[in-house]
Parts: sequence; structure tokens; C-alpha cells
Amino acid sequence: MGQRLLELLQEEKNMKLKGGLYHQTQIKLAYNSNRIEGSRLSEDQTRYIYETNTINTAQDEAADVDDIMETLNHFSCFDYMLTHADEELTEDMIKEFHRLLKRNTSDERKEWFRVGDYKSRANVVGGKETAAPAEVAGKMSKLLAGYHAKDSITVQDIIEFHYNFESIHPFQDGNGRVGRVIMFKECLRHDIMPFIIDEEHKLFYYRGLKEYKSEKGYLTDTCLSAQDQYTAMAEYFFSELTQTGPELTQS
Repeated sequence: MGQRLLELLQEEKNMKLKGGLYHQTQIKLAYNSNRIEGSRLSEDQTRYIYETNTINTAQDEAADVDDIMETLNHFSCFDYMLTHADEELTEDMIKEFHRLLKRNTSDERKEWFRVGDYKSRANVVGGKETAAPAEVAGKMSKLLAGYHAKDSITVQDIIEFHYNFESIHPFQDGNGRVGRVIMFKECLRHDIMPFIIDEEHKLFYYRGLKEYKSEKGYLTDTCLSAQDQYTAMAEYFFSELTQTGPELTQS
């Protein structure tokens, strides 16, 4: 299913089709992934930016420029990911995801902030230490080598890669967004139904990441629930194209 889904998303992207699965995926993924990281834009505002390239705000309401830029950047990053979805995941590709997501933001104006490159300063996330800057390149190389050494990739392998990636936390900021784009890409590449983590379930998602080493079920269940939601959305669009509808693979 993943390959057929990738073909549909790429086709709709190239057609610039409005109202299709690609259109809906762009909005939902950008909105939810950015919102998880603290964006204050609503889903309607995200949709408005995507569809009209303008921002709609209530009277006396201010919109954060970084929120707007990171929304626009997410649309571009998703397009880049679709173009390269069939390719092997590499460090250069991951760095390009980060560059696309963080370019033209206020972080780019900080001399010490490396847009499109690994972090230069140590950071702590959720009270947990992450990889030191000097360790990041080696840990990322080892993570990718172990992942690519697997005979076949399952959804659980992708979820585990995500946990390990977030534990390394290779970038100064934007790791969650990069990590979720990676999961979507790898699902498409390995013929697995992708998923979008809903911001309403971010506490379950964060708990899953925090407790993954002792209990994998929290993060796995959150991702599989999100997969069910995306399956339902994809089925609607595929049923419009075929009389019987597609056979969907979720593992």
C-alpha cells in the first residue's frame, strides 16, 4: 500500500490538485507536528496559509513570524521528502530536512545555531540528557548503520528508530519535526501505512518517548492509533479511484 500511496501523493503534488489526499496530508502533518512543538497557529490558519499563502488572524491577534515560517517550511520539507521517499535514509538527507524546516527563522540568525547541521551546544529534553555535540555524528552513523542492516523494516522498527533519534537529539531544535518526517518517509519507502501524530495526543506521545526503554507499548500504541486514523483518510481517497478500494498494509 505504501508504494501506491506514495505514487498517489506524488501525482497529486505534481498536478497541484486541490482537495486531495496530498492537500489534506500537507495541512494535517504541518499543523500537528508544529503544534506539538508549541506553534500557536490553528489548523484553520495552517490551511489558510497553504491554500492562499496568506495568514488570517482575528482582530487584535498577532501571529508569530516563526510559526508562519515553520509552517511554510514544513510544506517545502514534505515535498522534498516525497521526491526522495524511495531513497535510502542518509545523514545528508536528515540534515536537509532540518535545513528546510528551520531556514529563514529567528534561529538561523543565531551565530551558534546550525541550521542543516548537528548541534553545537548540549541540550536536555524533558529532564533527560541527550547526546553531547561531539558524540552526535558517531551515534547517528551507528543508528543508521544498524537500521539499514535489518533484512526488512516493520512499523516497530520505524518507531524504535524514532525513539533512538529523539534520544540522540542531533539538532539544536526541530528534532521532533525532523523525526516525524522521517517516520512518514520510511513508512512510504517500506510499504507501510504512514501516520500523523495528533497534537491532542502529544502527552501520550511524550510519555511513550520518555518510557520507551521500560515500556514500548505507550509509544507503539500512540503511533498505531494514528496509523488507523490516516488509514481511514487514505481509504476515502483510494475508494474514489477504484471500485473495490485498496488493500491496506499497516505493519
